[in-house]
Amino acid sequence: MDDASDEPAPAPAGTADPGAGRGPDWLDTALRAELPRLVRLRRHLHAHPELSWQENATTALLHDVLAAAGIPAQVLPGGTGLVAEIDGGAPGPVIGLRADIDALPVTEGSGLPFASTVAGVAHACGHDVHTTVLVGTALALHAAPVFVGRVRLLFQPAEERMPGGSHQLVASGALDGVGRLFALHCDPRVPVGQVGLRVGPITSACDMIELEVTGPGGHTSRPHLTVDVVGALATVATRLPLLVNRRLDPRSGAVLVWGAIQAGAASNVIPRQGTLGGTLRVMDRAAWELAEPVVTELVEQLLAPSGAEHRLTYIRGVPPVVNDTASVALLQSAVTAGIGTDAVVEAEQSAGAEDFAVLLDHAPGALARLGVWDGLEPQVDLHSSAFRADERAIPVGVRTLVHTVLAAG
Repeated sequence: MDDASDEPAPAPAGTADPGAGRGPDWLDTALRAELPRLVRLRRHLHAHPELSWQENATTALLHDVLAAAGIPAQVLPGGTGLVAEIDGGAPGPVIGLRADIDALPVTEGSGLPFASTVAGVAHACGHDVHTTVLVGTALALHAAPVFVGRVRLLFQPAEERMPGGSHQLVASGALDGVGRLFALHCDPRVPVGQVGLRVGPITSACDMIELEVTGPGGHTSRPHLTVDVVGALATVATRLPLLVNRRLDPRSGAVLVWGAIQAGAASNVIPRQGTLGGTLRVMDRAAWELAEPVVTELVEQLLAPSGAEHRLTYIRGVPPVVNDTASVALLQSAVTAGIGTDAVVEAEQSAGAEDFAVLLDHAPGALARLGVWDGLEPQVDLHSSAFRADERAIPVGVRTLVHTVLAAG
């Protein structure tokens, strides 16, 4: 992290600590000492993003930062991502804290002085902030005189892929013995200094649908002698979303949206092949369990009159993140203690997906929304090339996670 471009500007926003003075004293001391370095770490990560399963330099850097602080960490079997543990010195439960470390295939257009230096790759979802917050939490807890239980730090690769790195965490045994799990995710709709909480579903399930339709091909003047591949695709594209909403519980919030359709190259030629691709998002776990057989059946019924052959690839992604009531209560207590009563806000359920849900199949827990909007610039959504995160969210995130560990012990 020696790049001159990674040095913070004079009095960077990230050095302001909205919860300063709320204690405990050792946390205030740790944040005062580490916050400038955490800002530099975040800016380095932001300038050097890596795609899912390619987070080699990120993993090595995190390993070195933790090792320098006396926190040993193990790299996951796939070579990216790592797990570390801190013993609080008093018997108690194991609390898991997770941060995702990968970036997106997006060309950054934020205009930040520490913008991505990697062509076509950017931290447009705030994972650099998540990672920095977890490092800050680790450094603070490592400096604590004592706390109850142990904390397992889960630096997860490939959250943006389907299936994602959460499955690797589970397979590696990283969740063995964990009693509760917590994670933060940047939210550009929430002002910095606030944390959004919600009991129950806070994200949606997301599955991918890819359909290939084939036929003999032919001339558009004689469609009766062949299979109208384009017409077959159009039938599925227009009718399947409506029929899915009729077959699944309307309260499930099922949304099927197509992102790609391809067929043919000439206006007077019926092509032999065409494809259709999209995502199905479902806000209810029970409805998500039913979605794949419903889609498979409906596609067959819609294509049967056309005579077309088809191959349906249905990729089950992740279920909704369902926040445990007791875990949300711990988060609320933590935010109140670490930041203040006014810092707690109600979070909406998002139609976006988060593979933290996979981890929650193995232990109860909760995902919280970390406010990153500075209140001045236009609100730019996640995954946008212009996405920005106010660095004052870093100490807010650290205080939230540290106090969560203290409350859960």
